[in-house]
Amino acid sequence: MSDRTMRRQVLLFISLFSLSSVFGQVTYSIPEEMSKGSLVGNIAQDLGLDVKRLKSGKARIYTEDNAEYIELNKDRGVLLVKERIDREALCGQTTPCALHLQITLEEPIEFFTVAVEINDINDNAPSFKKDEMKFRISESAVIGAKFVLERAMDLDVGVNGLQGYSLKPTDNFHLKLQNQQDGSKKVEMVLQKHLDREAQDHLSLTLTATDGGDPQLSGTMRVEISVLDANDNAPVFTQEVYTITILETATKGTILSTVSAVDADQGSNGKVSYSITNTLDDVPVMFQIDGENGVVALSGNLDYEKAKQYEIHVQASDDGGLTDSCKIIVEVTDTNDNPPSINIMSKTNSISENSRPGTVVTIFNVQDPDSGGNGKVACNIEEHMPFLMKATSKKFFSLVTESDLDREISSHYNITVTCSDEGVPSLSSSVTLTLQISDVNDNAPVFERSSYEANIVENNTPGLSIFTVRARDADWNQNARVSYILEDSSVNGVPVSSYVSVSADSGVIHAVRSFDYEQIKDFHFRVKALDGGSPPLSSNVTVKILIQDQNDNPPQVLYPVQTGGSLVAEMVPRSADVSYLVTKVVAVDVDSGQNAWLSYKLQKATDRALFEVGLQNGEIRTIRQVTDKDAVKQRLTVIVEDNGQPSRSATVIVNVAVADSFPEVLSEFTDFTHDKEYNDNLTFYLVLALAVVSFLFITCLVVIISVKIYRWRQSRIMFHSNLPVIPYYPPRYSDTLGTGTLQHVYNYEVCRTTDSRKSDCKFGTAGSQNVLIMDPSATGTMQRIQSEKSILDEPDSPLEVRKPLQS
Repeated sequence: MSDRTMRRQVLLFISLFSLSSVFGQVTYSIPEEMSKGSLVGNIAQDLGLDVKRLKSGKARIYTEDNAEYIELNKDRGVLLVKERIDREALCGQTTPCALHLQITLEEPIEFFTVAVEINDINDNAPSFKKDEMKFRISESAVIGAKFVLERAMDLDVGVNGLQGYSLKPTDNFHLKLQNQQDGSKKVEMVLQKHLDREAQDHLSLTLTATDGGDPQLSGTMRVEISVLDANDNAPVFTQEVYTITILETATKGTILSTVSAVDADQGSNGKVSYSITNTLDDVPVMFQIDGENGVVALSGNLDYEKAKQYEIHVQASDDGGLTDSCKIIVEVTDTNDNPPSINIMSKTNSISENSRPGTVVTIFNVQDPDSGGNGKVACNIEEHMPFLMKATSKKFFSLVTESDLDREISSHYNITVTCSDEGVPSLSSSVTLTLQISDVNDNAPVFERSSYEANIVENNTPGLSIFTVRARDADWNQNARVSYILEDSSVNGVPVSSYVSVSADSGVIHAVRSFDYEQIKDFHFRVKALDGGSPPLSSNVTVKILIQDQNDNPPQVLYPVQTGGSLVAEMVPRSADVSYLVTKVVAVDVDSGQNAWLSYKLQKATDRALFEVGLQNGEIRTIRQVTDKDAVKQRLTVIVEDNGQPSRSATVIVNVAVADSFPEVLSEFTDFTHDKEYNDNLTFYLVLALAVVSFLFITCLVVIISVKIYRWRQSRIMFHSNLPVIPYYPPRYSDTLGTGTLQHVYNYEVCRTTDSRKSDCKFGTAGSQNVLIMDPSATGTMQRIQSEKSILDEPDSPLEVRKPLQS
């Protein structure tokens, strides 16, 4: 048992060489029949790998025929025998006998080739298919007559295989061994001494076959010879070797050849029969011969990939026991009957979109057992894919990335790998791989618009949602999650965050405060969209907010000025014609658009048939000829409305005096202001009348003189144009308090033209010139109100009654 163990020792032959940075090969040599768990070799050390790398790389063994004879111990980094290895069952007579393994690693993908040579041990003794052979040999057989003996079969190879034969006793026969092309020996028993049936009619010989093992093993077969009488001619083949070529696809029953042998004897001694004498191979199963006519036919299925050539040994024998032999060499021709076989050795299910070109995705082992072009394989994939098939060796192909990947264009690929041979017709096989492309944050958020503009009505409620900005990110999952941030900026020196806010998740813009169109009409700011990648990517967009006006301010009347204690009156001469311009109501509205479009309407009047108000310009004109019957004092109520919804309005009272002289005006407006309450005391009235007349007389003199001087100076300035004053809209009216109210002090321009409906000429800015100011608390007293500065830098006429002229 110890000797058998010694024969199983490992032949200390280890070759280690590196093919490339990815491929390596290690060759081990071990004897067959090693027990389970026996050490084959330290693969980690021989490949220069760390044992930890075997674990992290998920090392595994791949074999082409799926026979699991060798296993990998990842903890120790060694190869062990997993199953009993019988070299004879594994390789038969083929030498050398080897197991071819591939070891694959992942992350990164690597693979190595391992060859384990299985060495033969002398565990099989030579044996004969038959226990005995019987010969009937004529006593007339000549010296040198040959008798073919059955060859022994030894499953071992090399020195452990069949080495020699011996025949005992050797009185009449000796052995002759003839080498064959297949390496075997043809065993013949040669007559060296004439037989004498009368002396001995039966011979028993022992044929012993021995091998070269240590210890030497042997097998025996008995050779029983019956001596016959006078058959002195043996069969002779017409040729010693027949050569035949046949396709591997030939069907059973196909005739290969016909052999022929001639025997010169007559009768039964000349009748030849044929037989196949092969014993060590499957020739008797694959071929058959007709014993009578020597026709050789196919009886099995040929396979070029299993056997490319057969040698058929045919024996011709006559009834006298004489034999001859010939050899038929059958050459099998290959046909393309095997499609390529695709085996995935290692693959990656997911790859990042930023992987560099040349990244290995999958490694294939492709086999085609056919020969020549029938076994030459090329692999390819579909066009228009960013992948490439590379042949790393004759049987191994790699699928690698050819160009940059983009998950946003294609998030996965179904890759069909097709491998075709060069046979005619060509055979192919295919396999489909699904590869997922994992996302990286390579796309910044993109807003739906290049800029945004939104409107909001003033006086809004704080917290009101104005509108929504949206940005899209082409990435996936967290890399596509967008947050919105209001960038720091200022509006009129105030941080924009005090005006608006943005929802980080939804992008909704909210108003932080209530806006006033009269204070701010528009403003802009920037919103940043930030994704959730690492590092995050962002983009900006400009947002413009337009404040829309609301009709929240009523019209403000600039002229005529509504004084609290004095009474202002416009004077119209009784000679005034139709469309005589009495005065012009001037009003403004700090709103905008149609909210500031003003219209003027006459609400009440002492005599509606005498005056009208221009709807758009606020001019008060006569609509008929003034007569003597018209009352001196006329009170007009004008309403100024804007065009807003709902509209707002203001009311102004215009006092008009229809008179040609100041005393008449004075008396009427004095009565008007005192409501005609007189004392019954007649004496009081007489005294009062005397005082008034005296006062009026003096006043008239002063007024007349002042008027004359005033008109003389005005005629020089105004080219003798004596037309009423038309108040003009102030050019720089503004709300200083921001509340929509008017200033306490108004400055407006006065225009005097020959016709106010045709043109305007700006000459002065006195807002209270040429008007009649009546103070109810000072009966019969005229007070003159002037502006501090006038165009002429001198006071006006002593009377503050504007004397209209005919237009």
